[in-house]
Amino acid sequence: MIDLSGAKWFKSSRSQGAKDCVEVAHLDGGMVGVRDSKNPSGPALVFTPTEWDVFLSGAHNGEFNRY
Repeated sequence: MIDLSGAKWFKSSRSQGAKDCVEVAHLDGGMVGVRDSKNPSGPALVFTPTEWDVFLSGAHNGEFNRY
């Protein structure tokens, strides 16, 4: 299990203060944490550097667009 107690979480600059966002933290070893901003003490997903790169590439290329 990865210790997230010292993680520095941030929201996208595009969230403009919205409360229903995800937060991301860059962790040791290149790992990336993702959590729900409404529940900061709740669970977080942790991705390897490769998993995160694939996700970002897919998002950039529109793989997750609803339409």
